[in-house]
Amino acid sequence: MPIYEYQCKSCGNEVEVIQKVSDEPLKICPQCRKPIEKKMSLSSFSLKGNGWYSTDYKKSNTSEKKVSSGD
Repeated sequence: MPIYEYQCKSCGNEVEVIQKVSDEPLKICPQCRKPIEKKMSLSSFSLKGNGWYSTDYKKSNTSEKKVSSGD
């Protein structure tokens, strides 16, 4: 499940919450009980385990020369 970040503009409290995508977002700050807003953050993930390689999704080198057969 994704981790969502919220920040209260009133008291400055920052909260990280593990929620399902289908869950309603938080609306009230748990600290001061005033409205809270969802922060936009970068998602990060790491592919681990057999069959995943860090080179699988890298862009190919554009300076490579294509070799054509002389047929």
